[in-house]
Amino acid sequence: MKVVITDSEFPSLDIEREVAAKEGVELVVAQGLSPAEVISNAAGADGLAVQYAQITGAVLDALTSVKAVARFGVGVDNIDVGAATERGVVVCNVPDYSTEAVSDHAIALALAVARGIVVLDRGVRAGQALLRQVQPVYQVGGRVFGVIGYGAIGKAVARKASGLGYRVMVSDVVVPPGTTTPEGYPAVGFEELLGAAQVVSVHVPHVPATHYLMDAAAFGRMRPDAIFVNTSRGGIVDTDALVWAVSESKIAGAGVDVFETEPLPGGHPLTTLDQVVLTPHVAYYTEESDAELKSRTMHNLIDAVGGHEMHNVVNPEVLDHRRGMSDRPG
Repeated sequence: MKVVITDSEFPSLDIEREVAAKEGVELVVAQGLSPAEVISNAAGADGLAVQYAQITGAVLDALTSVKAVARFGVGVDNIDVGAATERGVVVCNVPDYSTEAVSDHAIALALAVARGIVVLDRGVRAGQALLRQVQPVYQVGGRVFGVIGYGAIGKAVARKASGLGYRVMVSDVVVPPGTTTPEGYPAVGFEELLGAAQVVSVHVPHVPATHYLMDAAAFGRMRPDAIFVNTSRGGIVDTDALVWAVSESKIAGAGVDVFETEPLPGGHPLTTLDQVVLTPHVAYYTEESDAELKSRTMHNLIDAVGGHEMHNVVNPEVLDHRRGMSDRPG
């Protein structure tokens, strides 16, 4: 069995090599992002481990031996899942490896904005006390923390926010408004949450239905003392609308880890706003989550290629097709 890592920005691939060696798998490490580079580097591969490389239908047509593609991460935007499904190629991801890391980061961003930490730090370094520049500052206890998207990460954020003293409410398409989650948080509609919450933290996937979920109209419904936090995907937010909302004091500030264009271009309007705290798409990272991601990606890929029990399959209909083929009389 031959597995190719098409690309990675990890400083070390020791974990991947260890897993491959233990499973008796030939591992080839390459660095190519374009379809042409992937095709050239992965000839004869049974499986592809991918970080950012583009896996298109043309790539899979050229690499006919590939049975599975595994992504180092949650999103599979760079993989044409439809094309893979049509060709009987399994696509795997690691959807829950960074739940604790991302939820920690969302809370950290919310608190950093609420307390004006970045502005105060900048002032201290310049020999200034800038309390007035960050006022008003509110205590956490009793403030309303709204969680949009109540999956694994949303649940972790709600738990941590509640533990700090926030009053948590949630909104999710699968949680009917007017009900209560098993954890005891009230569920409300999207617009009701926007109008009530003093922190709005988004944890939904980027799909057509959620593209620009947070647009000018959504920001316009928020409270003027509210903080917006995004650690999910950049395309969920209309960036121009966010700049407008903060600049015009429609909301109090924002903490943002993901952007429509990454990396965020130098001199972008978001970088000029003191009320906005920015981090470079790093919410997923801790030493623990990184090790888990690398190990699980390799195990997912090897299991899928080897026909073992599979986990985190994005296109399970491929498995149904394979079962149907195996059930046919010889």
